[in-house]
Amino acid sequence: MPYLAVCSLARIADTARRHAPSHMLTVISGDPPVSRPDSVAAVDHLRLNMNDIAVEAPGMITPGEAHVRQILDFAHRWERTAPMLIHCFAGVSRSTASAYMIALALNPDLDAMMAARLLRLRSSTATPNPKLVAIADDVLGRGGAMVDAIRSIGRGADCFEGAPFVFPVSDDHAGQF
Repeated sequence: MPYLAVCSLARIADTARRHAPSHMLTVISGDPPVSRPDSVAAVDHLRLNMNDIAVEAPGMITPGEAHVRQILDFAHRWERTAPMLIHCFAGVSRSTASAYMIALALNPDLDAMMAARLLRLRSSTATPNPKLVAIADDVLGRGGAMVDAIRSIGRGADCFEGAPFVFPVSDDHAGQF
């Protein structure tokens, strides 16, 4: 079953050893060193530079439509024969928003609320970046359902770093949603 393994920057190596991903999505700001696991070819690693903000701020890179489209295009190229590892700095906001939007993009009939509830069950700390979710909602033509669903699960538990978790993406396993 294809799934997304979500973690923080500090937990990449452990998460990669556990899940042997074929693809990796890095959503982070600045230029911190990111070690790509041996199981991920360079062509199968997408690194996007954006700050974890929801509104424009001087000197910051606000998540935008180009970022969301790159994430969704990357997800559609993923063969889903092995997991995809998704990480941001803390494994709480940009990575969880990316996992959520990918699951819905790959499963157009999936209910946004069900996916949001599963996200909360899988991660007590997930607090998806609202700007990324809103843009993805628009790009995917969800009519506000993604925004409403994420708003309904509320902010995750406060933490410095979220615990790694997995999020299914196969519509063959809709019972998990």
